Amino acid sequence: MSKFQHILDTLPYGPSFLFVDGLNSVSEEGVEGYYTFPKHAKYYDDHFKEFPVTPGVLLTECMAQIGLVCLGTHLLNGNIENIQIGLSETKIEFLKPVFPGTKVVVHSKKIYFRFQKLKCTCKMYDEAGTLICKGTISGMIVNQDVDEKK
Repeated sequence: MSKFQHILDTLPYGPSFLFVDGLNSVSEEGVEGYYTFPKHAKYYDDHFKEFPVTPGVLLTECMAQIGLVCLGTHLLNGNIENIQIGLSETKIEFLKPVFPGTKVVVHSKKIYFRFQKLKCTCKMYDEAGTLICKGTISGMIVNQDVDEKK
């Protein structure tokens, strides 16, 4: 069992939409995690049928799950009961395609975490260390109890 399993266990995603296999490091300043895009994932059937490529939106989702949600969970000390996480802004530059079966590593660094908003810089690399995409991602962490009282 990974020493970061407690973070993985709290992620609000089902198996078909979980883009985190594991975490290598987590600190107050950032996180590093990884994911392998399955060779036979259904989305490859129709996304460039003769030359399957991972959709950019899924690369963004992978970076958000590892770089934002996992880090946010850590920063909240795992106390994520009664909260919702919503992506509020992304600015991603795509540099290289990701093919079926590729393992990626995501590095995220916190820019700030205040007023229920977490903003990070994220970079995604392949196993050879080649930069695939990079950018900034931010999201809101909203406590449902507080918001329902308004």
